[in-house]
Amino acid sequence: MSCILHIETSTEVCSVALSQDGVCLFDKEDRKGPSHAAILAGFVEEALSFADSHAIPLDAVAVSRGPGSYTGLRIGVSEAKGVAYGRDARLLAIDSLKIITVPTLLHTELPEDALLVPMIDARRMEVYCAVYDRALREVVPIGAQIVDEHSFAEHLEAHPVYFLGNGAAKCRGVISHPNAHFIEGAVPLASQMIPLAEMALAREAFEDVAYFEPFYLKEFVATKSKKPF
Repeated sequence: MSCILHIETSTEVCSVALSQDGVCLFDKEDRKGPSHAAILAGFVEEALSFADSHAIPLDAVAVSRGPGSYTGLRIGVSEAKGVAYGRDARLLAIDSLKIITVPTLLHTELPEDALLVPMIDARRMEVYCAVYDRALREVVPIGAQIVDEHSFAEHLEAHPVYFLGNGAAKCRGVISHPNAHFIEGAVPLASQMIPLAEMALAREAFEDVAYFEPFYLKEFVATKSKKPF
C-alpha cells in the first residue's frame, strides 16, 4: 500500500493530488494563476486532511522537478520538502515535461514510431523541451530551442511528431511538415504525476529532502544556442 501526495507548480497552473496504490483519492487545481504562494498550502492541507480522516499514512511526496517557472518551482519544492520532513515521508521528483505527456500517452492513439515533444514556453521564439518515444525513453534530453522552420527536421523526416504543452503554439506557425501534429490544452497537473510517481517509488528513486533543488529554466541560458534538436 502506498499513499503519495503530488504537487505540481511548474507553470501558471497550481495543482495537488493524493493517490493510494495508483488511484487518485483527492485532486484540486487552479488555472487562474500564477497564484501558487496564496493557494498551494491550502490545497496541500486539504489533501493531508483527507488522508488523515481516512487513516491513510503518507508514504511519499512527489513534486515537479522542472523545468518551469523559477518562482513556481521554488514554492512547490519548498512545500514538498516541508511536508516530507514533517511527515517523515520520502521525496520523489518528477520531470515536468514527462508529466505533460501522460494524458496523450494514455488517451491518444499514437503510431508505434511516434515521438512526443512536450514544450514549456520561454521568451520570444524560445521553448524548453525534450523528445521522448512512446515508452517515455529520452530521445533528446531537456534543453533550450529557438523555434524556426528547420526545428526538429531530422525527427519529422523519420517519425510522426506530436508537439504539446504551452510552448507548442510557437511551433504551429512555423513548422508545416506533414508529420507534425499539435495537441491542444496539455498542461502539467498533479493528477498526471501518479503513474510516474508510482514508478519512481518502486525504483526507490528518492531525493535528499535537505539538498534537493528543482530544475530551473535559467539553467539552460548558457547553452540555448547549441540547437540540439
